[in-house]
Amino acid sequence: MTDVTATTPATPTADTANTTASPATAADFGDLDRYVHIPRVSGLALSPDGTRLVTGVATLNGKGTGYSTALWAVDTRGEAPAVRLTRSAAGEAGAAFTASGDLLFTSARPDPGADDGEEPVTALWSIPAAGGEARVLHSRLGGLGPVLTAADADVTVVRASVLPGAHDEAEDAQLRAARKTATVSAILHAGYPVRFWDADLGPDEPRLFALEESAGGGSGPADRPADRPAPMPGTTDATAPTELRPITVGIGNGLMHAEQVLSPDGTVVLAGQTLAVARADLRNVLIRVDVATGERIRLVEDADWDYMTGPISPDSTRAVVVRERRTTPELAAQLQLMLLDLRTGEVTPLAHEWDRWGHPYAWLPDGSGVVVTADQDGRSPVFVVDVATSAVRQVTTDDASYTDVVVGKDGAAYALQASYAHPAEPVRIDLETGDVTTLRGPVARPELPGRLEEVRTQAADGTPLRAWLAMPAGAGPDAPAPLLLWIHGGPLGSWNSWSWRWCPWLLVAQGYAVLLPDPALSTGYGQDFIQRGWGAWGDKPYTDLMDVTDAVVARPDIDENRTAAMGGSFGGYMANWVAGHTDRFDAIVTHASLWALDNFARTTDMSLYWEKELSPAMTDANSPHHAVEDIRTPVLVIHGDKDYRVPINEGLRLWYELLSRSGLPADDDGQSPHRFLYFPDENHWVLKPQNAKVWYGVVEAFLAEHVLGTERALPSELGLTRAVAEEPAEDRTEEPPGQHDDR
Repeated sequence: MTDVTATTPATPTADTANTTASPATAADFGDLDRYVHIPRVSGLALSPDGTRLVTGVATLNGKGTGYSTALWAVDTRGEAPAVRLTRSAAGEAGAAFTASGDLLFTSARPDPGADDGEEPVTALWSIPAAGGEARVLHSRLGGLGPVLTAADADVTVVRASVLPGAHDEAEDAQLRAARKTATVSAILHAGYPVRFWDADLGPDEPRLFALEESAGGGSGPADRPADRPAPMPGTTDATAPTELRPITVGIGNGLMHAEQVLSPDGTVVLAGQTLAVARADLRNVLIRVDVATGERIRLVEDADWDYMTGPISPDSTRAVVVRERRTTPELAAQLQLMLLDLRTGEVTPLAHEWDRWGHPYAWLPDGSGVVVTADQDGRSPVFVVDVATSAVRQVTTDDASYTDVVVGKDGAAYALQASYAHPAEPVRIDLETGDVTTLRGPVARPELPGRLEEVRTQAADGTPLRAWLAMPAGAGPDAPAPLLLWIHGGPLGSWNSWSWRWCPWLLVAQGYAVLLPDPALSTGYGQDFIQRGWGAWGDKPYTDLMDVTDAVVARPDIDENRTAAMGGSFGGYMANWVAGHTDRFDAIVTHASLWALDNFARTTDMSLYWEKELSPAMTDANSPHHAVEDIRTPVLVIHGDKDYRVPINEGLRLWYELLSRSGLPADDDGQSPHRFLYFPDENHWVLKPQNAKVWYGVVEAFLAEHVLGTERALPSELGLTRAVAEEPAEDRTEEPPGQHDDR
């Protein structure tokens, strides 16, 4: 293994004076109450004339119990300041522009025209292109969203959930009311899966509808054609009543997990459809739906590959789609771009010599190429793929990751840019030169409590390895920082972009150096890098993590005698594996983690996926629970009861076996150093702001006790009477400079 090399990435600058809010300070990352108040930007939509972008800004609600998202307009020229467009406690989502420039969005905000006492539902709202107040375009008991709009035609398609026994909107409303009145929650399933991530599936199913003006101007049933289903009366204005015309009748749950794309001319929807096959398996195919008639044609079906939708060309004849290889215990997942003819269903390879997993976003206006992003070397740059030659040209070369890429009719591109140096912010990208211009977004870039470095080294087998290293201010050879190894989930992913939920800067503010490595199975390093860890999670992924850790603790500014490891989901699996195979760390934090692979593979929400890799031999060789007797490190177990991807049984079994069988016995009073933080109402991520605060507060206290040798107060919300008051930062003489009382 070679010596570690570290570089400090270039940090793009932003004109914070051009924003509408003061930037968060380093102190905000040291105070959880202040941290959860920092606004978060997400989503991007471009107006037809290319003059403004619309993005969402999530802020903490008045009770501090959740986030509410408002829509803001951003000037694409970068001249005018961002302007807030919506304001409601319920928040807004799914912004989309019509061809005429109206802005559509969904919201459960109260409707001014609704009857008193009527319960708000997620309705479709519109802000006219000429400006003015938002109005309800359509409302229904089952809610609406997301919304698809055509770039060159006055066509809108919406997705809505309908009870399977309903033949029209009126019957759906009646069935929903009957279930609610009888307080019935039962769901009868005939297929798999029955739940997904944190949602119980059913009893309704998603369908696509064309949004149209009501027949006869909405004057009554007598004016409606006999062959058209009766709409549920929407709450609309008097001049343009609307109804939903179903275009995917009889498709069942096939749209449950798929995405849909509307062609620029508004004539067809390219949709992913999930098909049930033998032995509880599923297959993802692509269908074309005629918006005018509802006629469906299956375009692409392959027994060895699943297909996902992608953007449709400006002339509405082709699409760039993604196919994913159906895995085996020996063969890793692989994603490839394909060019699909929407008329014939013919698919041809696109850029298959490019050893990256491309995510297509938008076509160039002349139809010559498609703009994609792909994980690459700890970043996610923007690329342009020539559809005629498959040539791939990298556009951006900075240290950032790009999402939500949109391209205007003039060829200008816009995206959200983020990295571990800053959260998402809107930018303009010159697709020819690669120049990136930060726009005057609604949220200023925060000040960070430390610095970001890049670490490069080699695995024991010579494979190049890299990681991000977030260092606290003040750490150096005279004051080395304790190290926290943070392992990413997936496992097919990369530490390459900002995360509000898994934010290393909260721990940096406590004085830790946070190491974010990409071991085997990570994306952005080629197919061979993924394959080397496939079916052998405890092999190369584990040794890669240890090799990177070895290189970093050899630095003079890192304290190799104070270290911890932490991870969530697959990262939690790996934290469990680390706990049972080395005692080098002082503490382990394992969140939403896989413990007994044989049990996990059959109780997770998507067993059909995991059992393709988790063969009996792989499961036996790589299950962390076999090494429980060798765990001699204090472990903090964290799990949410509504986590269906890694079910709570994994956390419960891990907790019991740590107490009953681990190599770290209880003391004379029967007290174990292990801890279990349980969230009865949380999912895989723990998203409620106050619960997220408790999450970080308990993690900080656990690490302080076992890594720093100090006591830190547990969150008061836990109701524990023996919480220890935290010492002032200036009195913590046993901790190195770089510890911040602003965490």
